[in-house]
Amino acid sequence: MQSIFDEAWRQKALRGDEAAVKTLLAQVLQPLYSFCLYRVGKNQHWCEEVVQETMLRALRDLRNFEPARAQNQIFPWLTGLARNEIQRVLAREKATVSMQTLWANLDQELLGLYAKLESEPLADELLQREETRDLVNATMAQLPDHYRETLEDKYVRGQSQREMAERRQLSEKALESQLVRARKAFRATFEALYRASPRMSAAIPGG
Repeated sequence: MQSIFDEAWRQKALRGDEAAVKTLLAQVLQPLYSFCLYRVGKNQHWCEEVVQETMLRALRDLRNFEPARAQNQIFPWLTGLARNEIQRVLAREKATVSMQTLWANLDQELLGLYAKLESEPLADELLQREETRDLVNATMAQLPDHYRETLEDKYVRGQSQREMAERRQLSEKALESQLVRARKAFRATFEALYRASPRMSAAIPGG
């Protein structure tokens, strides 16, 4: 996701500029859907409701978004709004209240794991096992925005490190360091989700 949501963009969006709103939707809808889907038990109807309500609230409360503080990255602010909508939907669907608690605890665990990335090596054991598509997709969906995009550019879009560095206005050495951190983040998240997967299945209706 490009860092294009600066104060100039915000002012245009607040004035109801159609192009500014379209830019927002084009950039965030797919990653926001992916972020929410696993948090509502892969229920597509609930996910669509959460995404729709999140975007409506974002446009309504856009004055609360501070581009300078967020380094022109709007996605973390949106996921904060989305978590509130997810909580509302899961509270309404009493059968999945346990999932709400699970993800709240898992978020705290992931924050702790990310904080350790620079100092503690992480085991590769889980990544050497057969990975299911759902678990890998869930891992990518929960990664911080900059880590997910770095991995997607490298391993999904097949960009060279030179291309990636030029696009980000980084040296290739700095880009390599970013890739290392992104891979560690993937391992940390995959490991946490793998440990939680039996509890997730129990929290999903019919799981």
